[in-house]
Amino acid sequence: MRKKAVSRSSADSSKIRMLTSKSFRNLGSHPCNWSRFDVHNGSRNCEGSPAMAGRHAIWQQSPAPIPPASFNLARHALCPSTAGSDSDILLEIVTSAAEAPEAFTRADLQNAVMATMTGLAARGLRPGDRCFVCLGNSLDFPIAFFAASGMGALPVPVSPMATLRELQVMHETLSPRLTIAENDRELPSSATRLPLAEFRQMRGERPSEFAETCANDPAYIVFTSGTGGRPKAVVHAHRAAFARRMMWQDWYGLRAGDRMLHAGAFNWTYTLGAGLMDPWAIGATALIYTGRQYPGVWADLAERFSPTLFAAAPGVYRQILKPDVFRPEAFRTLRHGLAAGEAMPNSIRVIWETETGLPLLEALGMSEVSTYISQSPEQPELYRPQTGRSVAILEDDTARPTAWDMPGRLAVSKEDPGLMLGYWQDGKPSLPSQNGWFITGDRAAMREDGHITYLGRGDALLTTGGYRIAPAEVEAVLTSHPAVAEACVLSLPVRADVSVLAAFLVPHFTIADEDLSRHCAQMLARYKQPRKFVFLDALPRTARGKVDRHALMEAHGWKEPA
Repeated sequence: MRKKAVSRSSADSSKIRMLTSKSFRNLGSHPCNWSRFDVHNGSRNCEGSPAMAGRHAIWQQSPAPIPPASFNLARHALCPSTAGSDSDILLEIVTSAAEAPEAFTRADLQNAVMATMTGLAARGLRPGDRCFVCLGNSLDFPIAFFAASGMGALPVPVSPMATLRELQVMHETLSPRLTIAENDRELPSSATRLPLAEFRQMRGERPSEFAETCANDPAYIVFTSGTGGRPKAVVHAHRAAFARRMMWQDWYGLRAGDRMLHAGAFNWTYTLGAGLMDPWAIGATALIYTGRQYPGVWADLAERFSPTLFAAAPGVYRQILKPDVFRPEAFRTLRHGLAAGEAMPNSIRVIWETETGLPLLEALGMSEVSTYISQSPEQPELYRPQTGRSVAILEDDTARPTAWDMPGRLAVSKEDPGLMLGYWQDGKPSLPSQNGWFITGDRAAMREDGHITYLGRGDALLTTGGYRIAPAEVEAVLTSHPAVAEACVLSLPVRADVSVLAAFLVPHFTIADEDLSRHCAQMLARYKQPRKFVFLDALPRTARGKVDRHALMEAHGWKEPA
């Protein structure tokens, strides 16, 4: 990467500097025409939006932050006007705890991203086009993501673990113009591959200016599991990056100069936001590990590189706390730990906080709105909506809020600036809502002080290892094997605080677990592959003829000893 700073007023920048009104008309979003926000006078347009209501379970402490009308996600993360200076180190890539990291300043990243924008435009990428980014945790990923979004195109982070079948479904959904992937990554026949060598050479191009996008223009797309078994494409606006500041104080306690060590993959929205976008926007350093995984790796990294914040899924904390590798003193530079992706077992929290003396702050979120309920450094005993969020618990049969302490459907105001534009349908985003609320699919209860008690998923999605999995997708793969007549997939507890993806099968004839594992490996990403197979003569059924998942859980799941 070139270290020399470059001018932002290049003559070639006109190739990319453009208003995006024509490009986004086919996406159903006219620039600067905000259907849900009044951005011009800085006030919330609450007409028809949820409001605080007496004894009903609705919570909003203050209005949500409103981004400028003209706003670009990449510029927000990379330009000096957001925080700090060009010489600030924003990224350290670590390949080994025994070696010095490779450091990149804000100027380094700006130059690389803005030059790559020129190269992508020359390759035919235009505002509104989709660009798949199927890369691991390397410097290539953030450059590809921010360059595509910065020029007005829509980057689509895709897990390197995705199978060819899964990639094919995603391609059919979004019809990407380009796909940036590792050279040995097999792609659908319809994909237009941008070779990595050519992509990296683009950093030598003359930089272009960021596109003059509006806050409500589409900025990127992520895939999330759908209850029907087909992944949904979630379209986020540029404003989603601005809205993330609601997490900075009410979850991270993020500050300029912080060092954020994140244990997740870049294609996960948790890592993309908490591990890259937010640290860069505030002037903190992102520490990214790209080396091999081994017991004790996170303790080694924390001891060597002195992070002030550590973010991971609960499963990573479980690995850290294994008696043979746990070293509490290695995390002495942290102010606290952060957890999201699935519910944190209380036993893990107690051991971490007792042994390290550090709080472990948990957050609840989803791809559609990121994290929006959390514990904060100031009030870690409360688990409630972040300041600026409007959240409600709705009755099961209506869109009316419940009374305090009553269980119901967890919902977020459709006015939330961090909420997606919608699911990609027929070439544009479509946002489902009821009476001004987006229904998350989770169940919860709310106290009068705003504290949320999470009661689990209200739909068929499973959460295992921080990933949300549609059982229908896994079941369809299992029943495609000639030996399997019926299948039911559950997240099955196998011991205290540990669950695995288990498949309950009615076979046509005898088949070995290994054969089923190979079959699943050919068609499913690793995190979707069952770890346990249970063969039954018949699946239990309810009076209505549906598979009785509760009965399977009761019969086969681990139980606390009496």
